[in-house]
Amino acid sequence: MKNFLLKHKYSLALLLLGILGGYLYWKYIGCSSGTCAIKSHWHTMILFGGAIGYLVGDSIDDYIKKRKLKKENGKL
Repeated sequence: MKNFLLKHKYSLALLLLGILGGYLYWKYIGCSSGTCAIKSHWHTMILFGGAIGYLVGDSIDDYIKKRKLKKENGKL
């Protein structure tokens, strides 16, 4: 479990940040009329924010891993 958390630390951190951001977006900016498909319900905004956060975090994790691998191979 510890190895998984260390391996995916940026993905998980940005997942949580995305969930918080999605909730705050719904709370303060979201659609008040209820006609917006994504913004009108808190649970869809949390899922959407979490997905965006995870994808950004996974991209950062992948970039760091590739950079570290290049550095170990002496190509950087």
